Amino acid sequence: MLIVFNPVAGRRRANLLWRVLDVLVANGVRLDLAETHRAGHAEALAREAARRGEQIIVAAGGDGTIAEVANGLIGSKARLGVIPLGTANVLAHELGLPFAPKAVAAALAFGRTCTLWPGQANGPDGARLFVQMLGVGFDAQVVHNMPFPLKKLFGKGAYVMQSMRELVRYKFPVIRMRIDDTETEAASVIISKGRLYGGAFTLATDAVPGDPGFSVVLFDRSGPAPTAMYGAALPLNMLGRAPGVRHIRARRIDFLQNEAVPAQTDGDSAGFAPLWVSDAPGSIQVVTG
Repeated sequence: MLIVFNPVAGRRRANLLWRVLDVLVANGVRLDLAETHRAGHAEALAREAARRGEQIIVAAGGDGTIAEVANGLIGSKARLGVIPLGTANVLAHELGLPFAPKAVAAALAFGRTCTLWPGQANGPDGARLFVQMLGVGFDAQVVHNMPFPLKKLFGKGAYVMQSMRELVRYKFPVIRMRIDDTETEAASVIISKGRLYGGAFTLATDAVPGDPGFSVVLFDRSGPAPTAMYGAALPLNMLGRAPGVRHIRARRIDFLQNEAVPAQTDGDSAGFAPLWVSDAPGSIQVVTG
């Protein structure tokens, strides 16, 4: 078992990791720990481990780290383990993964799995997998400009603070896209593999993480006031039913606008809107316990 860990996560999260590892080692589980040193390093470590036949490769971190490891596993028989150490841990909530150190260790040792079929953002520089969601528009603008010290200090609260900043300076460009065979436009869009967003908050009840396809959530109302309303609806689990929100099931989304609009995948900056979004080439088995 290989554990891929980003040491930038901080001392508190490192302590949680060591508590999980102590339980695994005490129960005779053979494991190796690999620290990441740059963006994309987790993907490279996972790909090499899968190539040499490692059966379980564990992402110790948040959704961004999980997505990087998943990128390295696609097409292999290796299973994806998760030690949730991130800010929102959306995928862990989505799949009902444990959070307590002893329960996490027991799940990894037992090895029972469920299927996850990631999405794939395709652009001029290649393809990038995402395990939970891809956002284009305002939420991506918040992620793009989030200062790391603010996120480290305030956790989820940092997103609220950064959102308030972006409300007064984001230009809210129209996002034009083709969803399967239908052209449409919106102020923001979230292409979701799962039901949850921003933590354990419900967004897309029609999403099925283990199946191909997406729930495309379109936010039609533009500007600071509607966006603030959407933000207030999220912790009430009402965002998916808020006025001006549409849900469309789809297999492919093409972005048509010429203007660069920010994008994020699984809570990490992903540059600008990709050329198109499709299913990943195959599914991944995620260890659930």
